[in-house]
Amino acid sequence: MKYALEIAVLAIVLVFAASILVVLSTGEHEWAGADDQAEDVIKEMTGSEYEPWTTPVYEPPSGEIESLFFSLQAAIGALVIGFFFGYYYRGRQITT
Repeated sequence: MKYALEIAVLAIVLVFAASILVVLSTGEHEWAGADDQAEDVIKEMTGSEYEPWTTPVYEPPSGEIESLFFSLQAAIGALVIGFFFGYYYRGRQITT
């Protein structure tokens, strides 16, 4: 199949676009981290306060720095994925 990669990338983009449209059209949303949501579920299930088992190794001094680390992590992940697609696409050109 000649355009398999292109079709796969287009399908992934369409799935992401459709999921964003569904999320945005269903009302107001509160964006919170998974840790906060898990803590709320534990409080509901046990009826008591949640106490973490461990303490973090490093705690950023502010929320902005924490956001910076998340952004940096996302950028590194995008680079890895981009490298994979570039490597796959370039390898496909050399063999054909």
